[in-house]
Amino acid sequence: MASKRELLEELLAPVVESLDCELWGIDYQTHGRNALLRIYIDSERGISVDDCEKVSRQVSAVMDVEDPISSKYTLEVSSPGMDRPLYKLEQYQRYIGAQVELRLRMPLDGQRKWRGLLAGVEGDEIVLRIDSENEYLLPIDSIEKANIIPQFDNEK
Repeated sequence: MASKRELLEELLAPVVESLDCELWGIDYQTHGRNALLRIYIDSERGISVDDCEKVSRQVSAVMDVEDPISSKYTLEVSSPGMDRPLYKLEQYQRYIGAQVELRLRMPLDGQRKWRGLLAGVEGDEIVLRIDSENEYLLPIDSIEKANIIPQFDNEK
């Protein structure tokens, strides 16, 4: 059975793409009776406030008609930013060589939070290099949340 996030992605991806943007990812969180639907959009030309506004208006209209969330929710539309979250294998593939921070659904070697170099993608697993001697193969399904760690030119 598809998750709420997957169902929302299926519903909203065509809307976002029709506005010349890419649906980077969706975060859906519930807080008691309220929910937060955060939609990340991207584009090769970058994302402007106008892009976010256009997508927000169109997504709101589709959500009103389709009504996939029965509770009260807040809609946010934004760029994924420099510390962009990663959702799909293709996104991990794009960022091989980047530093990432991730949280696993279940502990591995006694820890859920990991930081390291995204060294590769093999099948449906990512290769996370912690240091020169330690690499881990992590199934994408075991990753609860992953973000790029922004690197600036003046950092070593």
